[in-house]
Amino acid sequence: MIDPAGFALERFDAIGRSREVDESFNVLDTSGVLPDGTAFDGVADLRAALVQRPDRFATTVTEKMLTYALGRGLDYYDMPAVRRIVREAAAHDYGMHAILTGIVNSYPFLHRRSES
Repeated sequence: MIDPAGFALERFDAIGRSREVDESFNVLDTSGVLPDGTAFDGVADLRAALVQRPDRFATTVTEKMLTYALGRGLDYYDMPAVRRIVREAAAHDYGMHAILTGIVNSYPFLHRRSES
């Protein structure tokens, strides 16, 4: 399954240069539809769609960063911590500093176990 948001970034190659065609000289299609049904065409449209629901974006970022911080996948019992981090980050306009602080102060992070 392909991540629809990735289509918006097709105009950029592996090192971030802008391009109009792929390596086979096919014209790039940067349109897609997000899971909620929102259509976009290009990076500007994707950004506009994401800023409409900053809580969703912050939740996804928090889940991915907490997964990395814990060194394991998240489970149902981690979700209250994710919701709390996002709720507290909302008061700080979903800033990365607030999300990171929430992660390092979260119960799952503070009580993680290492495999030794």
